[in-house]
Amino acid sequence: MIKISFLGILLGLAIAPLHAQVKGIVKDASGEPIVAANVFWAKTTQGTTTDSEGRFSIAKPSSARYLVASFIGYENDTVLVKKDGEELEITLRSGVMMDEVQVVERRMGVIKSRSSVLNEDMISSAELARAACCNLGESFTTNPSVDVSYSDAATGAKQIKLLGLSGTYVQMLTENIPNYRGAAAPFSLGYIPGPWMQSIQVSKGSSSVKNGYEAITGQINVEFKKPQAPSSLNVNLFANSKNKFEANFDGNIHLNKRLSTALLAHYENGTQTHDDNGDGFLDMPKVEQYNFQNRWAWMGDHYVFQASVKAMKEDRTSGQATHSHNGESMEMPAGTELYRIGIETERYEAFTKNAYIFNKEKSTNVALILAGSLHKQDAAYGYKLYDVDQKNAYASLMFETNFDKRNSISTGLSLNYDYYDQVYNLDNIKNAPLLKSKETETVPGAYVQYTYNWEDKLILMGGLRADHSDLYGTFVTPRAHIKFAPNDIVNLRASVGKGYRTNHVLAENNFLLASGRRVEIDPDLDQEEAWNYGISSSFYIPVCGKTLNLNAEYYYTDFKHQMVIDMDSDPHAVRFSNLDGQSYSHTFQAEASYPFFKGFTLTAAYRLTDVKTTYNKELLERPLTSKYKGLLTASYQTPLGLWQFDVTLQMNGGGRMPTPYTTADGSPSWDTRYKAFEQLSAQVTRWFRHWSIYIGGENMTNFKQKNPIVGASDPWGSNFDSTMIWGPVHGAMYYIGIRLNWNKN
Repeated sequence: MIKISFLGILLGLAIAPLHAQVKGIVKDASGEPIVAANVFWAKTTQGTTTDSEGRFSIAKPSSARYLVASFIGYENDTVLVKKDGEELEITLRSGVMMDEVQVVERRMGVIKSRSSVLNEDMISSAELARAACCNLGESFTTNPSVDVSYSDAATGAKQIKLLGLSGTYVQMLTENIPNYRGAAAPFSLGYIPGPWMQSIQVSKGSSSVKNGYEAITGQINVEFKKPQAPSSLNVNLFANSKNKFEANFDGNIHLNKRLSTALLAHYENGTQTHDDNGDGFLDMPKVEQYNFQNRWAWMGDHYVFQASVKAMKEDRTSGQATHSHNGESMEMPAGTELYRIGIETERYEAFTKNAYIFNKEKSTNVALILAGSLHKQDAAYGYKLYDVDQKNAYASLMFETNFDKRNSISTGLSLNYDYYDQVYNLDNIKNAPLLKSKETETVPGAYVQYTYNWEDKLILMGGLRADHSDLYGTFVTPRAHIKFAPNDIVNLRASVGKGYRTNHVLAENNFLLASGRRVEIDPDLDQEEAWNYGISSSFYIPVCGKTLNLNAEYYYTDFKHQMVIDMDSDPHAVRFSNLDGQSYSHTFQAEASYPFFKGFTLTAAYRLTDVKTTYNKELLERPLTSKYKGLLTASYQTPLGLWQFDVTLQMNGGGRMPTPYTTADGSPSWDTRYKAFEQLSAQVTRWFRHWSIYIGGENMTNFKQKNPIVGASDPWGSNFDSTMIWGPVHGAMYYIGIRLNWNKN
C-alpha cells in the first residue's frame, strides 16, 4: 500500500511548474474598475477574480489563448492573449436582458483576494443578497471570520468581534476613510443600510499604514454604490414577523460623460413591542430611522473627484414595557415608574476625494481626502443620562507611484481631530446634578509604505508611520507583510504590526449605563497599544474539473497597554482601568469551499479562540467570548438563475461568564459558564427580469437565552444587569422582501 502524506501533497503543489503571469484590469464603460469580476481561461477550470481595484493576475497555461471576463449585469468579453506577460485592460458593457432573466456566469459571494499581500476577504453584493442584510450588522451571517453579537439586552447595542476581540479594536472604514468612532461605535452597525452597500472588505491582522494607526485586529471597509456605475434605479422593501418594516431606494444618473450623481434613501420602523420571555422588558428596541446620502463623481482623464453628504436621524426606545414579570404582576412600591430607555441620535457626514493622475502606466497620482462628521446623541437610561456632541475632522494627502513593474511607493500626511462635549449623570437618581466634560485630541501624522512585487509570486510590503497626539506624544507604527505564491495553487502570507487606540470611555461604552452596575473610571488611562502577528495560507486545488479552496490562518494579538473593562472584581460595578498583567488573543481558523455541481457551493469553517486578560491580578478567559465557532453554509442557484436557495448553520461555542454575586438564598446570580448553541438561517429568492422576491428566516432553531436580563423585576436596584448576554434574545424571526431593479442597457 502506498502512503501519501498531506504535507507531501502540499509540497508538490508548491513546487509545481510556474507559468507566465497575465495581468490586467477590468472596467465598465465609464472607466470604473469592476470588483469581483470573474476572469478565466476559456475551456479550462483555471480562473481568478478581480480585487478591490478591479485588477487581476492569472497564470497562463501553455495551450491557453483566450481569456474570458464576466460579471453579473454585463456582457462577457473574450480577449485573445497574444504573448506572455501581457497587461490587459478589459471593458465590459451592460448586459443584454432576455424576456425572463439575464443569463450570466454566477460569481462568488465571498472572494479571498489572491493578488493582495494582505489577508483580505471581499463580501460582494451577491453574498449580501443571500440574507435579509438590512444593515451592516446583519451582513456577516454567512461569514466565519466576523461575529456580531449584542453588547447588552436592553438597548440593542451590537458589536463586531474579529480575532476574538471586540469591535473597538477593528478599524471601521467607509470608502477607505476612518469612520464610526467614539459615540457612534455602539450602534453604528445599524447606521449603514444593506441595500446601499456595493461590497465589504475584511482585512485581518495588521493592515496598511495608509489609513492610520488604529487597526489592531484588522479593518472593515464598506464601499457604497457608486454614482459613476451604469445608471440604475433600485428599490428594496422588507417586513419581518416582529413587525419591523423597511424601505430602501438608490438610483444614479449620468449628467454627462464625466459627471454623475446618486441618491440613496432608507427608512425603517419597528412598530410593535415584543416581550416573548415575559420578563417585562422589550426583547428588542423599537427603532425608527431616516437615512439619506447624496453622492457626486467627476471622472476625468487625469482628474477624478468624488463627494458625498449623508444625514441620519434615529430614535431608539426600549426598557420596561410592563411591571409584570414572567406573566405575573409584581407588587411595586407606590409611585414606582417604568424603567425607560430612550436614545435620540442625529448624525451628519461629508467627504471629498480629489485625485490627479500624472502617469496612468505607472499609477503616479496625488490624492487629497477631506472628511468630517457631527454626531449628536441624547440618551436616557432610567434616570441616568448621557448626552454628547461629537465632532470629527480628517484629512489625508497621499502620493503614490510605481517606479517600475516591481517597485512602488506610497507616502502621505494625515490629520485627525476629535472633539467630545459630554453632559451626564452616572447615578440612577432622579434630578441628580449633571456633570460636564470635554475631550479633545489632535493627531497629525506621516507615513511611507514600500512594496516589492515580483510577478505576483513574491510581494513584500513594509510600512512605517509616525503620529503625534497632543495627549500621548509621539508614537511610531511599524507594519510588514509578505506574500509568496509560487503558482496558481498556493498562496502563503505572513504579517506583523503594531496598532494604537485612544479610549473615549463613556462615548464608546455608554450603553453600559443601562445596567444597574456602578461606573468606576480610573484616572490617567493609557493609550492602548498592541502587536499583532499572523500567518495564513490559501490553496486552490483542481479536483474533478473544479477548484477546491482551502484556507487556514493563525493570529496572535499581544497587548502592551490596554484599557480593561472589568466586570469581575465587583459584580455590582464596571471598572475601566489600565492593564496590570497580560492580555492576549490566539485565533486559529480553517475553511473549505467547493462547488460540488453547477450552481451549488458548500463552505465549511471552524474557528478556535483563546482570549485571556488579567482582572484584579488574575489571568482569566475574556468573559462572554465563545471558545469556538463552526459554520456550514450552502448556496444553490438553478441553471437559468431563476431560483436561489441559501442555508447557513452556525454552532457557537460556550464561554466564561463574569463573576456572579451570591443571592439571598446562597445561590449564584448566574451560571459561571454558558453552553454552546446553534442557529439556522435560510432564504429562498425568485429572480425575474426587473425584480426579485425573497423569503427567509433567522434563528430558525428558535434558541433563546433564558433570563438575559438579571434582576429584571427590580430595574432600579443594584442587582439589575442587562450586560450578561451571550445568545439571541428573541426567537425565530421570519421575513419577506422584494427588490426592484431597473438598469440602463
